[in-house]
Amino acid sequence: MTLEPRREVERVFVCSCFGVTEEQVKSHAEAGACTPRQIASACKAGTDCGGCVRRIQAILGRGACPRRQLIDKGQPPLAAELPEAA
Repeated sequence: MTLEPRREVERVFVCSCFGVTEEQVKSHAEAGACTPRQIASACKAGTDCGGCVRRIQAILGRGACPRRQLIDKGQPPLAAELPEAA
């Protein structure tokens, strides 16, 4: 039996308090979380020391967010039903 060399996976940790990676934050964002608070609800990132909140904000950027889209259109941000964050 031949063993393949282990593939190194580069993990960039955003939240060292809870071991949350950049990839996990992006995954939660793709599932609908569009604010640091929603990311925190999904994986606890940003809820301990808070040192990662700015990094989370940078990852989220100005991507597609239902609330942000409503605000940009001049509508109240809670006027429509929004999908639940994963």
